Amino acid sequence: MARTVIGEAVVVREKYYWPDAQLNVWTIVMLATAGTILGISAQFMMIQNTMRLGTPWIFPYGVSVGAVAIIFILIMLILIAQRRLLPGVMLLFSFILLVLFVTGIIGTAMQLFGGPNINNQCNTYVFNMRFTGAGENSRNTLAWLQQQNICQCWQAMFAFWIIGTVFLVWMMVMASQVNQNQYE
Repeated sequence: MARTVIGEAVVVREKYYWPDAQLNVWTIVMLATAGTILGISAQFMMIQNTMRLGTPWIFPYGVSVGAVAIIFILIMLILIAQRRLLPGVMLLFSFILLVLFVTGIIGTAMQLFGGPNINNQCNTYVFNMRFTGAGENSRNTLAWLQQQNICQCWQAMFAFWIIGTVFLVWMMVMASQVNQNQYE
C-alpha cells in the first residue's frame, strides 16, 4: 500500500495485481463476442428493414448491448494503461453486463426455440433442402446459401450470448480474487 499525506488526511492507495494472460484472453474473447452480437443483430435489422418487416426487439437490443460491451472493454483498456483498474469497478460493470447478456440469451432462445420456432423452420426448409450448382440453379443455390447463413447466424448469436455470460461470470470471479490479493 502506498500512503500519501495530504494535510491531516491520509490517502491510502492499494495496488491490485491482475493476471495478465487471463485478462488478455478475457478481453479478446469478449471483444469477439460483443462484436459478433452487434454485427449479427445489425445485419438482421437491415434484412428486416429491406424486406419491410417489423423488427423484433432482440435485434436493437443486441446492437445496444454489443456496443455497451465494447465501450466497457475500451474503458477497461484505458484504465489498465493508467494502472487504475479497480476490482470493484469490474465487478459492478460485469454484473450489469451479465444481466444484459442473460436477457439476450432468454430473448434469443424465445425466438430460436419458442413460438414460431426458427430452429425447426431452419431444419425443415433449409438444412434438409440443399441446393447446389450454377447456371439455371444458381438463383436457387444463392437463395439457399443466404437462408443457411441466416440460420447459422441465429445459432451463432445464441452461442455468443452464452459465451459472453460465461466470461462475465469468470471476470466477476477473477475480480473478486484480485480484490483479495490472491494473484500476487
